[in-house]
Amino acid sequence: MPDAHSSSHTPTLSVMIPCRNNERTMGRVLNSVRDLANQLVVVDSGSTDSTMDLVNACRQWGTSEVLLIETHWRGFVKTKQLALDACSCDYTLWLDSDEPVTPQLASSIKSAMANGLDAATVNRVVEYKGKLLRHCWQPEHRLRLVKTSLVRENKARFNGIDPHDYLEIDPPHTAPLIDGVLIHESFESFAQHLDNARRLSLVSAQSMHTMGRRTNPLKIMTSPPGAFLKQLILKGSWRDGPAGWLCAATSAAAALMKHMMLYELQNQDAS
Repeated sequence: MPDAHSSSHTPTLSVMIPCRNNERTMGRVLNSVRDLANQLVVVDSGSTDSTMDLVNACRQWGTSEVLLIETHWRGFVKTKQLALDACSCDYTLWLDSDEPVTPQLASSIKSAMANGLDAATVNRVVEYKGKLLRHCWQPEHRLRLVKTSLVRENKARFNGIDPHDYLEIDPPHTAPLIDGVLIHESFESFAQHLDNARRLSLVSAQSMHTMGRRTNPLKIMTSPPGAFLKQLILKGSWRDGPAGWLCAATSAAAALMKHMMLYELQNQDAS
């Protein structure tokens, strides 16, 4: 494979997307990288809706290789590592199935590759009913672009505890923040967001329990208001209007559910 630093070589890009039953958002994500990706690496964990139809339609683009890996769910970290290891272009961009790339970010990604950066960090912004929430959960900087050679050399990998996975690189390699935002189109209503939070809180509690981490009644009492005030005051989510109040509230609910579930698990061990 040619060196991505070579002036005579235009760096190529693999876009990896793990998915399962994401027909609502997958089409927009795929369309956002149509002129960016040289290879699509999609790892599907048992979709039963039209998600795979959307993926297979990309084969008609004629500009991108489509590599579809169908497998059982391995957990957040292991599933994404499987996708990362399958990428073969000069660079790899990690997207979730509800994260379309904005045109400005696509331009920045092209510039980052052309300049030979080892990796790049992007800012992810939640979109609610077509509006970007500029304060809720902001800033949310995530390493998303990496030279694939660093993965091959075991200098880049997925880490974390489910469901809080992240892509990391070893020093002295760096990942500067690039312009543009990555849209997070993760929920249509805060009722749906709360249900997602319940599901992820259970995964988080189970992971923490396996690692031997513990909670107590004091954390059950103080974590929810702490999470609420962090979003509302420190992040200034009230500036996002009603959605800002709701994001603070769902953050508090998620903190409460996580500590409640962990508390139940640890007390089952003691009984």
